[in-house]
Amino acid sequence: MSKPEIVAIAPLPGFLAKPLHENFTVHDLHGAADTEARRALIAKIAPTTRGMVAFGGSQLAPDQLANFPKLEVISVMGVGYDGMPLTACAGAKVKVTNTPDVLNDEVADTAVALTLMTCRQFVDAQKFVESGGWLKGQYPLQHSLWNKTVGIIGLGRIGKEIADRLRAHKMNIAYFGRNKQDVPYTYYGKLVEMAGDVDVLIAITPGGAATKHMVNAEVLEALGPTGYFINVARGTVVDEVALVAAIESGGIAGAGLDVFDDEPKVPKALFNRPNVILLPHVASATHETRQAMADLCVENLLLHFAGKPVKTLVPELAGKVTP
Repeated sequence: MSKPEIVAIAPLPGFLAKPLHENFTVHDLHGAADTEARRALIAKIAPTTRGMVAFGGSQLAPDQLANFPKLEVISVMGVGYDGMPLTACAGAKVKVTNTPDVLNDEVADTAVALTLMTCRQFVDAQKFVESGGWLKGQYPLQHSLWNKTVGIIGLGRIGKEIADRLRAHKMNIAYFGRNKQDVPYTYYGKLVEMAGDVDVLIAITPGGAATKHMVNAEVLEALGPTGYFINVARGTVVDEVALVAAIESGGIAGAGLDVFDDEPKVPKALFNRPNVILLPHVASATHETRQAMADLCVENLLLHFAGKPVKTLVPELAGKVTP
């Protein structure tokens, strides 16, 4: 019996590539040498390709989806799937799955680490030691987390994990979202109002058109010169031009960023600043968590091709496609 054919539109790490090749015939579209090679490969595999593997940051336009008329399922290795054309997928009855929950703890840990590193300037403090600065005097005093207020943009699964961890740091918790939840935290229906009341603003909302630049110049101005911004969501959530301007002018106290608008390109104006921490989108990047994400990515494909309901169909497609 032949293996189901799938296409990869993202680079496959070994721990994902191995089980995929064991269970499927895998076509590497991401690895095609150039546009011409991609078109030739698509023409060859489109009539028989039934599945697709993507990453959280992958982008697939509706016309690209239309290149695969036999496609049945897209398995995204990542919690974010804002690059997938969900309306087109619903119309074509293509399932889209992602890998929620298995990375909640890792991303929450990273958000807390970024908060500590930014407010306490730990990276610059290390450079101070290595440069011999400590031999000449003490490092400048920084700011505590305890008794401060953190505002979380998007109190979903990961947002709640972040809140739990920061409560242990004795921080007060506020959150912004479309709806008030049954949680013991302060709710804000307007982001700019929350930004004006908190000391640290953490973004952990999904990306996409609905949240693009929601952290804009007005929100950053409300956060103010004593406020810190932390982003473990998507680079598109913040107006990066406004963020750079706020950092350069002292409009906010600092920023801890794991994601950027045009990754891997990062504005050079943010480099070598003691109050800015820059990470290369590594919030979920541990062996353990990425393996768990890969396992769930593969499991969804196996369930689909076994004629069983997938495990983690994205919520927007519930009731629009067969699970």
